[in-house]
Amino acid sequence: MVIGLALAGCGEPKTQAASSGQPVRVEAATLGEYQPVADISGEVDARIQTDLGFRVGGKIISRNVDVGSHVHKGDVLMQLDNSEQLSDVAIAEASLRSAQADLKQKNLAFDRYQALISAHAIAQQVLDQAQQDLATAQGSLQSAEAQLATARDALSYTSLKADSDGIITARNVEIGAVVTAAQAALTIAHDGPRDAVFDVYEAFFLEGEPSKDVVVSSISNPNRKVTASIRETAPVIDAKTGTIHVKLKLPDDTDWALGTPVIGAFRAPAKTGITLPWSAISSDNGAPAVWVVDPNSKKATLRPVKIALYRLGDFIVSDGLKTGDLVVTDGVKLVRPDQVLDWKGR
Repeated sequence: MVIGLALAGCGEPKTQAASSGQPVRVEAATLGEYQPVADISGEVDARIQTDLGFRVGGKIISRNVDVGSHVHKGDVLMQLDNSEQLSDVAIAEASLRSAQADLKQKNLAFDRYQALISAHAIAQQVLDQAQQDLATAQGSLQSAEAQLATARDALSYTSLKADSDGIITARNVEIGAVVTAAQAALTIAHDGPRDAVFDVYEAFFLEGEPSKDVVVSSISNPNRKVTASIRETAPVIDAKTGTIHVKLKLPDDTDWALGTPVIGAFRAPAKTGITLPWSAISSDNGAPAVWVVDPNSKKATLRPVKIALYRLGDFIVSDGLKTGDLVVTDGVKLVRPDQVLDWKGR
């Protein structure tokens, strides 16, 4: 009997130790503002990009540039067969010389008739006819000059010239092809300001326009970041991709080459929610939940929550918690229902 009592007495410290609370760390839920961010890939494009085409039709006989060539304003990029236009210019020049000769003759005749009419050697009707012939010759000369200018313009149109300094980004025709007037032959990206262009998925716009400023970084050098502003948003959704085309205005001193792949951090309109670290999340029959401590009983209850956004290192709770709730953030896996907790605030 004495031995049994002694053993019973030795077991008392273990019972006291088991009754102490489970140590955990808690954090008071605080409502704050956050902005969902979507990292979307895009590329650098010229702000001004135009298609170049001949103003007359014909057969291409030469090409002086290729895709990637840097050109200057006025450079001849392609040439059409201009034999027909050269013939038209020769005919117009001959017509002009004929009109000039005819006008000279009509001028001499008019001057002679004016001298004869003063001597009453001819009738007034003859002078009037000479004056009419002179006016007709003057009109013919003006017409011949206009026809020659038109023929020369048509000849110049057989040379496709760069309309600005820039880089050739596309070639749509080859030597030997027969093109029509205004058919796009080359595409030129003008030197100067650059844009970053993105195809943003439709769902990102459901809750409103994103923030005007977007942080852009190149994929090859993520540490180099610039702040660009949204310059243009397409008014319609691309039916094939379900995306919206967005152009950002890059700073003027940005030296990224055309086609540089970039990442844009688009920020959605601001929202409110409760931010908790990853260590606070638990599960209630497969649904997200957190342990909430009752400060009076020091016991925790598993409470289902609605998560609005998962982020790197934390998550945003949009429903299921209220400001001031004590949420277990460390020691979650050790918490059990109706278990007394020894909690400390963060």
